[in-house]
Amino acid sequence: MNLSNEVVTHVKSKNTEYIQFKKLLEYQDIITHAFSVGKQVDFRTLKRTNYDKAVQDYENLCTSLNLDKNNIIKPNQVHKDKIEIVKEKTYQGKPDIYLEQYSNVDGLITQKENLILSTTSADCILMLFFDPVTRTIANIHSGWKGTYQQIGVKTVQKLQKEFGVKPENLICCMCPSIRKCHFEVEKDVKDMFAERFREEIDLSRIIERKEGTEEKWNIDTVLLNTILLQKQGLKPENIIDSKICTVCNSQILHSYRAEKQGFGLETAIIALKGKERS
Repeated sequence: MNLSNEVVTHVKSKNTEYIQFKKLLEYQDIITHAFSVGKQVDFRTLKRTNYDKAVQDYENLCTSLNLDKNNIIKPNQVHKDKIEIVKEKTYQGKPDIYLEQYSNVDGLITQKENLILSTTSADCILMLFFDPVTRTIANIHSGWKGTYQQIGVKTVQKLQKEFGVKPENLICCMCPSIRKCHFEVEKDVKDMFAERFREEIDLSRIIERKEGTEEKWNIDTVLLNTILLQKQGLKPENIIDSKICTVCNSQILHSYRAEKQGFGLETAIIALKGKERS
């Protein structure tokens, strides 16, 4: 199965496969990025028994991209809105995973070359941000709780405040995630979103009652995030959605909704390349 479409390309190498965004590939002299594909890989490092396999899967992915897995920096995601700036690695000779400074963190930002920012998901939206002017990158985990807390908006605001990023220069790529077709919620979650966003956004296309039901709704968190980012000043053409649903493609992508308790995790990675020395 090939997930390539008009905005992403599906790459298959000897030991791994992944998708890349065509928009970010325009800057491949500056950045490297990927979103992992394949049910045989699992980046669930918080499950300690799976740590060694996750590190091996990181190594396979990084090797195919000419990256060093030991430069991986991974937050301990908790579905909140905390974003940390990364200035250097802590561990030498192994990935920065389980670090206290990344506890309760769902987003990372850096301008440091060669550091590999990683987030993981199994239906949640992973957002890769890149500003080619200031050479700043960010990697954000936004499940429905993170979307409700507007972690994407807060990322843009932090990029502006801390690095002088202009929203009109910023690119945001949204990786495969659960889509409106499968993101079904009950009245409590529907009411939360309606109360939070109804004053600033037309929710008629975002929240819809599930056909044939009275107490089920479908929410389009991708469209919601897109509108929220546009309101922050990002250009529509710089917000790129992969257009891939993890549930619809659960035969080759991890999905919490499809796999239930035995679910695995994908990763999205992004790194700034070091400048060539003359």
